[in-house]
Amino acid sequence: MIQTRINQKKRRKFRLKRFLLFILIVTILPTAFYFGFVSYKTYKATAKTYNQLERGSHSDLRDKEVTISKDPISILLIGLENYSTNYKGGHTDSLMVATFNPVLKTMKLVSIPRDTYVYIDKKGKKDKITHAYGVGGADETIKAVETLLDIPIDYYVQVNFKGFKDVVNELGGVKVNVPFDFYEHSDSTGKNIYFEKGPAKLNGEEALAYARMRKQDPRGDFGRNDRQKELIKAILDKASTPNNILKIDKLAERLEKNVTTNLTMSEPLNFFKKYKGFPSKNIETLKIEGSDDYINDIYYFIPSDESILEVQKQLQTHLEYKKAQE
Repeated sequence: MIQTRINQKKRRKFRLKRFLLFILIVTILPTAFYFGFVSYKTYKATAKTYNQLERGSHSDLRDKEVTISKDPISILLIGLENYSTNYKGGHTDSLMVATFNPVLKTMKLVSIPRDTYVYIDKKGKKDKITHAYGVGGADETIKAVETLLDIPIDYYVQVNFKGFKDVVNELGGVKVNVPFDFYEHSDSTGKNIYFEKGPAKLNGEEALAYARMRKQDPRGDFGRNDRQKELIKAILDKASTPNNILKIDKLAERLEKNVTTNLTMSEPLNFFKKYKGFPSKNIETLKIEGSDDYINDIYYFIPSDESILEVQKQLQTHLEYKKAQE
């Protein structure tokens, strides 16, 4: 009798183990396989975007490399405008610096007006920061940004118009709040795209036009910079939704021909894991104040000493960065 009960218990345990094994096979393993496959596709796609900088693996302002999963980092977002030379040379259409703190789970975002007057090393003089790319590509642009903001730029992501549009389309569009009525021509068809004041959902072509317009904006570059930061927030919010989190491999494939970066093949995945579900409420936008000026009849934006010092201080604090001489 006792032996019968023992045998029954053994059979129940065996059935339970078999049931759990079945659950493992039909749910957990396919999920693991899927994410493994996604990781492989993402890894393969991002390998094609990689381009090391002349300076090497870390900024000259750092003693050593930083680690995305552990250290505060900075990323320079470079938007290119030059189709005629296949994005070789030309000018930068937009420059934004994003700093990330893995402990605070916060981001600071600052746009740099394209006409900002800054020292460009290869020119040996001050000029518009947008011209740095034409004389030295991403390397020279990064040097100019580091000079301006007095922080190390750890990574850069260089994207052309097509890459930007593809990302927005893959995410299913983004929502913005149009500040006033305006129009801007399409980069692909040349036709005007009209925007009406109020909430709007934009596809890739519309989002690019929304980001690029500045001539009709009463605030010029500053209004355009605010719209670009609004789009970055909207993209991050959309990318963090459950449906789009599963599209990371498709996003990577969209970008492989339109993006250049010094993020190594595994780092985008590490970044995604560390900052997945990152909400736009955790993003603080900073602004560089200054004045308009003409030098030899050429327009420049001159940052004020007080404003640039405040922006430098906030970014340095967020990066937990202290200059070597300090």
